Amino acid sequence: MTRAVWRLRSRGCWEEAAGLLTPLVPHHHGAALRQVELYVERCVHTSEGWDKAEEALRAAESLPLTDAERGVAACERGYLAYASTHLGVRDRTDEARSALGRAAALLEPAGPGRPLLDFRRGLMTQHLSDSPQGAEASYRRAHAEATARGDRPLRAAVARQLGWLAVLAGETAVAREHFVDSLRLCEETGHLVGAAPALAALAEVAPEPEAARLRAEAARLVRLLGDVPRWLVPRLVPAQSPPDAAEACAPPAEASAEAG
Repeated sequence: MTRAVWRLRSRGCWEEAAGLLTPLVPHHHGAALRQVELYVERCVHTSEGWDKAEEALRAAESLPLTDAERGVAACERGYLAYASTHLGVRDRTDEARSALGRAAALLEPAGPGRPLLDFRRGLMTQHLSDSPQGAEASYRRAHAEATARGDRPLRAAVARQLGWLAVLAGETAVAREHFVDSLRLCEETGHLVGAAPALAALAEVAPEPEAARLRAEAARLVRLLGDVPRWLVPRLVPAQSPPDAAEACAPPAEASAEAG
């Protein structure tokens, strides 16, 4: 099940990945929270599906959760509110800060949910509080914790943000190291949705003609995924004939076997 969900998620097929978890949701709090994470991630990458994410989040919050599970739910609520604000859908800054603060109070400092929370608090600090310097400490904690836990997808996301901070500081060589690391981790885990932003980021600090090659590869991936991540599309060559979404998100042949 875990492998099948990841393969769909890594290709931007969040609805299909969440569908694999649906039979488990009534009996397993972890599955309900994982489903919430998938729906929230879809909002972040497509700026669509907000109502579905809210519905799943409210359903999860209504369950008799442990403190740690309530912390995970609060982290998802904070991230959803952050995304809504950052993407210009609706200003939910106060809700985002409140929910992430609640998550910090509920999640143990050394708990499994802490690295992701630190990363998201860094995003809040950088993009909604306009404090890149303040965000760096959160990113570095998240990176260290994700490394210790072997969470390569999170490490890739954090490395990309550290790279952008280095760009702002004029440290091009440092930025390139972070972007290369982010791309490598995405390739190792097969995370196509993460690879496209990593390629585009690396192109920003690469000389020509390497930069053009990287942008073209990022554009190819975005087209393959049906113009996902949506926020990356304006920075790349417009897709001439995007794939049909149903075809792009067709489950892998072995998914049904793994789901069992």
